[in-house]
This record gives sequence, structure tokens and C-alpha cells, in this order.
Amino acid sequence: MQSHLTPIGYLWVILSFLTAAVTCTSYFMPYWLFGIQLGKPVSFSTFRRCTYPAQTEERSVVMVEECGRYASFNAIPSLSWQICTVVTGTGCALLLLVALAATLGCCMKDLISRMTGRFMGAAQFVGGLLVSSGCALYPLGWNSPEIQQTCGNTSDQFQLGACKLGWAYYSTGGGAAAAMLICTWLSCFAGKNTKPSIY
Repeated sequence: MQSHLTPIGYLWVILSFLTAAVTCTSYFMPYWLFGIQLGKPVSFSTFRRCTYPAQTEERSVVMVEECGRYASFNAIPSLSWQICTVVTGTGCALLLLVALAATLGCCMKDLISRMTGRFMGAAQFVGGLLVSSGCALYPLGWNSPEIQQTCGNTSDQFQLGACKLGWAYYSTGGGAAAAMLICTWLSCFAGKNTKPSIY
């Protein structure tokens, strides 16, 4: 069955899928922040961490070299990271939902009209805005004790100390920016105007 997507609409579908995939994948990767603790490379995201300290039976501290989520939501090191986790996750879910609906629009004739495309573009803008807000909130948690153990006591809000931002942070923000700016604009021209039927 032929869809109501325009040629620009097909480009919008592809870019929507790519930006949602990049943003969501980067959100789940624990490589937003890189540092060194006890001579071992450590990385963080908002709710995941790779390489963490653990106490042995002899009461000495060793670094466990594996990745995982924090044991509970309250175990996330700072309130700003907890908010960031929820806000960014909500934005990623919205971007993914729009991307999947847009992909279905390639196969279903009446799914995406001019008005529907614009509505989905507005949803993409909100999703991108939420993800961008999460990325903006992330540096507020750099003053937590757990980050200072890795980045040095010089780390504070918006001051990384000895750490550096990772590729996943930039990919998350870049995907959100592309969704807000490019995909939202393309969505305005994604669907054809449909004439109401008299039947």
C-alpha cells in the first residue's frame, strides 16, 4: 500500500530513526565521563558505572573491573543525576516512539498526513529538549563524593578536575540536537495534504 510520505518524509524517517538510535544507545552506555581511580580507568553515565571499588575479606579496597547499574535509584551519586536519568530517559523514549511511528508510516497509507507529521515533529522537539536538558543537568553532579574520588577533590559542578567527558555524552547531546533542529524541520514537509473524502 502506498504511503502519504513525501520524498522529504522518507528522509525524515531515516534521520528520525538514526537520531533516536544514536541518542538511546549513547544514553545506555556508561561512557559519559572518564577518569582514573586507584590506577584503574573508570567511566560513568547517569545510572551506570564501569570499574568500582569493593572491599575484600581482608578489609582492603580493590577495583572491580566490570560495568553495571547502580543497585537502586537512590544509589545514583547525586540528585541531579537522578533527575537527569529520568528526564533523559523520557526524552529518549519519546524520540524512539516517534521514530517507530514514522517507520510504520512508510508502510501504512493513512498514518502520516501533513498535520500528523507536524505533530510528530513537535513530539520530537520535546523529546530532544528533554534529552538536552538531561545533558545540561549532568555537570551538576560532578561535586558528589563518588565523582571526587575519581576526578580529584578539585572537581565541582561544571569543573571536571582530572576527568574528561566521554563520547557517549557528546553522542547523546548531538543526537538530541539533530532531532530538535533537523528532524523537527523536516517533519513539517513529511506528509502530503489529504483531501477529505465525501464518503
